[in-house]
Amino acid sequence: MEADVIGAASEIDFSLLALFLRATITVKLVMIMLIGASIWSWTIIIDRTMAFRRVRSADSEFESTFWSGRMLDEIHSDIDGSPDAPTATIFSAGMDEWTKTQSSKGLRAGAQQRIDRAMNVVIARESERLNRGLGYLASIGAVSPFIGLFGTVWGIKHAFEEIALQQSTDLAVVAPGIAEALLATALGLLAAIPAVIFYNKLSADSDSIGGAHENFADEFAMILSRQLERRGE
Repeated sequence: MEADVIGAASEIDFSLLALFLRATITVKLVMIMLIGASIWSWTIIIDRTMAFRRVRSADSEFESTFWSGRMLDEIHSDIDGSPDAPTATIFSAGMDEWTKTQSSKGLRAGAQQRIDRAMNVVIARESERLNRGLGYLASIGAVSPFIGLFGTVWGIKHAFEEIALQQSTDLAVVAPGIAEALLATALGLLAAIPAVIFYNKLSADSDSIGGAHENFADEFAMILSRQLERRGE
């Protein structure tokens, strides 16, 4: 009898596709949702990783130009309307306000505050652009295990119903339902683990880039402050 049960269980297809096809409609929807969440999270991960790499490269290139000793007005005139580097955008915002201060009499009072405010607006906008999608990544990492657990509970419920209907606790009856249920948990973890890991990494990278932008703005503001002081003498 035991040999017959083991033989029947060994004939069951436990491939991922077979487990999915045998699952109930509820568990199938859970699995599809988790697969979609995993694909979405990897899309965000790849997109943000490439975006951060481009930002770092563009910032490094512009800062090399900025610290090369060229005149600020000359650098400003070389920047087109939509600079690639966030630091170039910050620089352009500061220079635009600086130019307005130079060309308008009586506006020198509070000029430094206006320049700082203009650059801070750009920094906030660039920070929002850098963090785009990271909120979804955090949500996927937090929610996916619970969605997978729901699929597992529902699958085990269905397995017990099959046991009751067939009035048998043979391995051939129990194993497929349990395997289908556990697949939902595995998919939940598959979606959640990379999302959590890369959310932490990308958040740290975003903070590092944002800190570099703030440092550049502070250094540039000090340069303009010295020039304002010379003009006020």
